[in-house]
Amino acid sequence: MNDKLTPARRLRLLLDEPGIIRSMGAHDVLTALLIERAGFEAVFLGGFGASASLRGLPDLNFLELEEMAAAVKRMAQRISIPLIADGDTGYGGPAEIGNCIRAFEDAGAAGILLEDQVSPKRCGHFDGNAVIPAEEMVAKLEAALEARRDDDFVLFARTDARQGEGIDSAIDRVNRYCAAGADVAFVEAPQSKDELAEIASRVHHPKFANMLSFGKTPLLDAAELEKMGFKFVVAPIETLLVSARAIEELAATFLETGSSELRKDSMMSFDELKDVLELEKHLRLRKENGAEPAGE
Repeated sequence: MNDKLTPARRLRLLLDEPGIIRSMGAHDVLTALLIERAGFEAVFLGGFGASASLRGLPDLNFLELEEMAAAVKRMAQRISIPLIADGDTGYGGPAEIGNCIRAFEDAGAAGILLEDQVSPKRCGHFDGNAVIPAEEMVAKLEAALEARRDDDFVLFARTDARQGEGIDSAIDRVNRYCAAGADVAFVEAPQSKDELAEIASRVHHPKFANMLSFGKTPLLDAAELEKMGFKFVVAPIETLLVSARAIEELAATFLETGSSELRKDSMMSFDELKDVLELEKHLRLRKENGAEPAGE
């Protein structure tokens, strides 16, 4: 794919091509780099991972727009694959949502997820979620589309209505949202394989599947979801879950033995990490710019 294309254009082309788009959630920039190096087509920055990483807090709407946009910018500047960013409820109603769209576009996101939860929102796999009227969400999406300056910027419309209103309402909602102009339909937290299949058959727009480990939705692999008719699949916080367990085990080992030696086999080497961070490239650039001694 042409590197001169904007991230939004690259994501738009992926959307138009056959096959399912696989993505993983990155809670920080290093994680996004590793996801890109692994060969994924896109990176997902979710509110859960960002809240945990930036604040050490659960996904209960603690992050403000400026803080999330800054996280998007840091990540988008460092990777070359498209970044899909979680815009939660858009940080306001129809009158305010344009600020969110413009901030994420300016930060370098290729697309945004917007949801129909009431504010303050919570993770879609927590209990007790509630949604705004569908008409209000349609108005917010219309305002988002009007504010969008780049027609390639991809708008994912998410509903959390499954929990409180049932699967039929959730399907009806995302169909309405896409009819209003959203590009991708996302029903959060379907509770069975049959419900995933029903979404696939009754939503006639590109569809997004959120495969959260330990969540409310059964985990299906990308091939099965593609066969059903889904266009996107994301593992949203699995990098965070793996990192948290690894750090917890390392801390326990160090505390017990006074050394990290027993965990070395599960670590990336220091040289490997320097390679991921492109140390030699940046040292070379410093020398070329006169900011680093040339050496012998």
